[in-house]
Amino acid sequence: MQIQDLPYPDPGVPDTRSGPRFLWWLGRNQLGGQLKALAWGLLHFVAVSVLPFCVGLAVQAVIDHSGTRLALTGALMVLCGGCIALGEAMLHRAAVTNWITAAARVQQLLARRTAQLGSALTRRVAAGEVVAVSTGDVEKIGWFVEGMSRFTAAAVTVVLVCVGLVVYQPALGVIVAVGVPVLAVAVLPLLPRATRRADFQREKAGRATELASDTVAGLRVLRGIGGEELFLDRYRRASQEVRRAAVRSARMWSLISAIQVLLPGLLMIAVVWRGVQLARDGRITVGELVTVYSAVMLLTYPLRHFEEIAMAYSFSRPSARRAARVLSLERAMDSDGSRAAENPSGDLYDPVTGLLAPAGRFTAVVCGDPDAAGLLAERLGGHASERGAEVLVGGVPRSSSVVLGGVPLDHLPLDSARTAVLVQDKDPVLLSGSLRELLDVPASGLVSADAALAAAQCGDVLDALAQGSLDAEDPMDARITERGRSLSGGQRQRLALARSLITDPEVLVLDEPTSAVDSHTEARIADGVRSLRAGRTTVVLTSSPLLLDQADRVVLVDDGEVVAVGVHRDLVRDEPRYRAVVTRETEEEAAEAAAQAALGGVTVDDEAVLDGVLEEIEETA
Repeated sequence: MQIQDLPYPDPGVPDTRSGPRFLWWLGRNQLGGQLKALAWGLLHFVAVSVLPFCVGLAVQAVIDHSGTRLALTGALMVLCGGCIALGEAMLHRAAVTNWITAAARVQQLLARRTAQLGSALTRRVAAGEVVAVSTGDVEKIGWFVEGMSRFTAAAVTVVLVCVGLVVYQPALGVIVAVGVPVLAVAVLPLLPRATRRADFQREKAGRATELASDTVAGLRVLRGIGGEELFLDRYRRASQEVRRAAVRSARMWSLISAIQVLLPGLLMIAVVWRGVQLARDGRITVGELVTVYSAVMLLTYPLRHFEEIAMAYSFSRPSARRAARVLSLERAMDSDGSRAAENPSGDLYDPVTGLLAPAGRFTAVVCGDPDAAGLLAERLGGHASERGAEVLVGGVPRSSSVVLGGVPLDHLPLDSARTAVLVQDKDPVLLSGSLRELLDVPASGLVSADAALAAAQCGDVLDALAQGSLDAEDPMDARITERGRSLSGGQRQRLALARSLITDPEVLVLDEPTSAVDSHTEARIADGVRSLRAGRTTVVLTSSPLLLDQADRVVLVDDGEVVAVGVHRDLVRDEPRYRAVVTRETEEEAAEAAAQAALGGVTVDDEAVLDGVLEEIEETA
């Protein structure tokens, strides 16, 4: 795999049982690239290791006054220089290719997993951890994968040099052969502590990243209430904790680096001291002494890769563990499904709550708990964050999967399920780009952009975009900043609603689609959505009387199950729990209403309040 061939047609199925297993899986999937880098690394390191022998031969040739041997040695050194340059350049190329392709594979896997999990991802993994995995952790994982081939080449070279020195000059070669393994394993006792400190640093960095992302996302609100300094102080403290953790980790790695410099120096002193004794006794020549000395000196170069791979593993292991944790998360349904791809239509039914949304009707759902409403919306679209358990229906265990037209969404392939049911949550995201690009989504083609924008009451949004974009004559070409931060909350909400309406799915589920707009705009949106979605199944989770009054069917869900079904006007008059949610009735008012009901009537004040609510709905609509 070359860089120009990215992205992968299929990144594969990762081994997510642990961080080391995930790293091993990445290495196995890049075996060709690893072998190529290993070959170039061996060429480079072996050529470097041959230089000391060339130097020793050259020195001995000068002592022996042999011009022929000196010329041959010079030619061999030139050849080694060429091999060093070629090997270094191609090793770097192959290693960086391994790094980039490994990082790209992990990025693709993370992107696919994020798309499969949807909003359930951030319920199971902190948003800051997801950001850390997809940015810094990917780079560290690629670093380890890239360093493996260079480390392997360096280790093979060290073994070859030690064997060569033992054969070339046994008296000194034995010292080198015994000392080099000691150098290689000397820092191993320090690695667990260094790894723990690196893990602690990564953990602190992830928390700081999460805090920063939360602060930036809520900056406008924080400024409105004067709380930005409080959150900035929290981030400063978190940042200082990251700095202290990084300093502690760096101290340990500096100690490891110092040992990696000290021990080779001691080995070199021992070799020189013993070599001088042997040369004085005439047991070795000056050229042999220079050869062994030069070989030991150059051995520090490949030995540095032992420290590098230890550092890379220490930093990549927690990163791989976090990546494996995210990639091991699974949906409540199998992404491939057990049925063939199809586009079902019909009634939407949730066996867990008993909610039924008839086909082609506008159904409104009222939940007293906003979090419960969000979970219900996700389950209606097949986005449940956990695997559902079986429920008892008439004493018979049934699957908890939402059913559309008699087809369980859990049994459909993920693409088919999402095509059939589209869920817009209460905090939709607008990607940066032009408005035309924002509205360029997979759609049935039956709803135009103009119709969707009109139904969502986006006229003032188009005017604002046109005024804010001096180089765009058409509002559709106006640029939208990241997450739509240049727009108000209501403007973002209406553009997201228009995007959902353009898609025109068989079933559209909207979670509080008008919570950030005024009542007059909300009434027009309710009428526009009802008209545009005529004949299509629409489910709106809301407590707004303006939307509820437009619904064909209103369902009250309390404590996880359907407790009342009807139309808005009847429910607000006859169902106390419904009235408490829709009219924001207090507990005292509810108790008074219950007491009056128990006495067999209502007060004049109650009638006036109820008539006022209904009259306000009629006037606004």
